[in-house]
Amino acid sequence: MKIKRIDKYPSLEAVFSEVKDSHKAAFLDSSLQNELGRYSIIGMEPYLELIQREKLYVNGEAKEGNILDYIKKILEENHIENDTYLPFLAGGIGYFSYDFGRKLMGVESSIEEDETASLPEAMWSFYDKFLIEDHEKSRLYYVSDIEAGLEVEYDDAYKDTIIEKLATILQKEDSKHSDFPSKAGANFEHEEYKEALSKMINYIVEGDIYIANMTQQLRIKSKMPSYQLFQILRKNNPAPFGGYLMGPGFEMVCASPERFLQLKGKKVQTRPIKGTRPRGNTPEEDEALRIELQESKKDQSELLMIVDLERNDLNRVCKPGSVKVTDLFAIESYATVHHLISNIEGELRDDLNAADLIKATFPGGSITGAPKLRAMEIIDELENSRRNIYTGSLGYIGFDGSMDLNIIIRTALHIGD
Repeated sequence: MKIKRIDKYPSLEAVFSEVKDSHKAAFLDSSLQNELGRYSIIGMEPYLELIQREKLYVNGEAKEGNILDYIKKILEENHIENDTYLPFLAGGIGYFSYDFGRKLMGVESSIEEDETASLPEAMWSFYDKFLIEDHEKSRLYYVSDIEAGLEVEYDDAYKDTIIEKLATILQKEDSKHSDFPSKAGANFEHEEYKEALSKMINYIVEGDIYIANMTQQLRIKSKMPSYQLFQILRKNNPAPFGGYLMGPGFEMVCASPERFLQLKGKKVQTRPIKGTRPRGNTPEEDEALRIELQESKKDQSELLMIVDLERNDLNRVCKPGSVKVTDLFAIESYATVHHLISNIEGELRDDLNAADLIKATFPGGSITGAPKLRAMEIIDELENSRRNIYTGSLGYIGFDGSMDLNIIIRTALHIGD
């Protein structure tokens, strides 16, 4: 394995602009550079592509089994040690859709399929090369020639093209944005949405559920290139768990503030969000809104329900007594909103890995409700579209046992126009 440190380099956004098409690249983007968003990662030149539809496809070939079982197996067979401070050195970037989680939970859908039905339920690509930026130390690391026990055919012509390109990219960075006319519409009529909410509330009154996450889908018809939207979004609404991913027939633009699962060694962390206030127009108004959220009994109650759900999920795979709430009602502030969050940690059992952790906890409780299974059944009954990728999880899984997944919110899928 080669790790090269680069101290003078262009923005990773500019680098990704150059390599996203020619190198089949994926971008996990921490445009909000804080403690949560210390690293950004670009994966390039996938040698192993896993797609879950009704069947599992490995590099285009149909296989028996489930993508999570396949990932569990390759993690076990290709474990490497990571004695650097970098978050990971080798592995995959991809997503699990909400509908993948719905099937994992055994919830059948009665919602009619639309054009998103052709999208993979889960998609993971394992890459030969990574660029990892440490925002805190302003350093870029190029990791390549991974030897993890997999049989991989390399194209020698690509060996050092990334390093050679960096100096060229430095000279041509720009961010020209043009306006594109667009037309937006929701998949609910106003009265129809109110009626669905009324039914949801009645399920709570009747005791079926304590809390649920009700969503609607917005469709925006526009000829704006999705990567241009990504560039605008990361500048105007920076987020620690954003990203840009291309797949068969779609592109994903993500600006998520929420971590679903992090795994470092055997330490597990989840950070659910429940409770939001807008940012104020003045420092005084902003502080008043922050305090209002901090002291809101309603928002605290909602978050507490999800904390209990996440604790229970983690206890299924963590060592007894290791699951603890280390931050119950904390405030995180972003460009346009304040959020109320909690932090829950645990220690994964020695005989389990990232795939087992996902299987026990996915999808995240903050975007389902509690109890999770019943909330998901009611969501399918009352929402007008399948969520597909939305409210799933995007991130990386490493051969060193590491993992970091977000909740796919504040996210757009680009299909056609």
